[in-house]
Amino acid sequence: MDFKSMSLGFVTLLCLVWPIVSQSSMPAVPDGFWYGEAAAEEKVLIEAFFDPVCPDSRDSWPPLKQVVDEFASRVRLVVHTFPLPYHDNAFATSRALHITNKLNTSATYHVLEAFFHHQELFYGKATFNKSKAVVTDHIVDFTAKALGSSYHSAIKSGFNDTNTDHATRYAFKYGCLRGVYGTPFFFVNGFPLADAGSAINYKGWRKLLDPLVSKQGRYLQQQLLHSL
Repeated sequence: MDFKSMSLGFVTLLCLVWPIVSQSSMPAVPDGFWYGEAAAEEKVLIEAFFDPVCPDSRDSWPPLKQVVDEFASRVRLVVHTFPLPYHDNAFATSRALHITNKLNTSATYHVLEAFFHHQELFYGKATFNKSKAVVTDHIVDFTAKALGSSYHSAIKSGFNDTNTDHATRYAFKYGCLRGVYGTPFFFVNGFPLADAGSAINYKGWRKLLDPLVSKQGRYLQQQLLHSL
């Protein structure tokens, strides 16, 4: 069994045996980064669990973004970070996203895309001989470049803020509680999709969402008629 398989087994074990979190350890707000506005319950809800340095997460984002933008009036999306233990710097880059979201929610997806476009800078091979402090400084600089240089000190301070560490841990624990064991991992209206860990292309998303959106449209029409 290779290291990746062993790590997957470890994540799966965590998902199976992780205890129910106590009330005192629950986050103050629900986890996740909303794409656009978190609105109407009548919309089809897509939940995506991504690792910023996961190639499959990177490849799954463009078609998902395209279909969500097309169905903006009928579909809503929330992304959760799920840093995989066998991806170097997954936790730190995920933490950078939580820091960004705290500073400027409208820029979170821009920073996520920046990590996706330049993942190779944070792979194990690129950072193997660097200390944790040096890598963290590199992530701070990279995030500030994507977010804006005026945020540099706030981003650096964010890595010294235990709240951002806890938020990143909560996101991982939340994924475990939901049964997530790899990335990308998707739920639609609360139901997990098959083929976890594989990117879904545009045609795949359209095949999945078209009938749901049609049913939703008929439901909303019926609700409107009943209200007249």
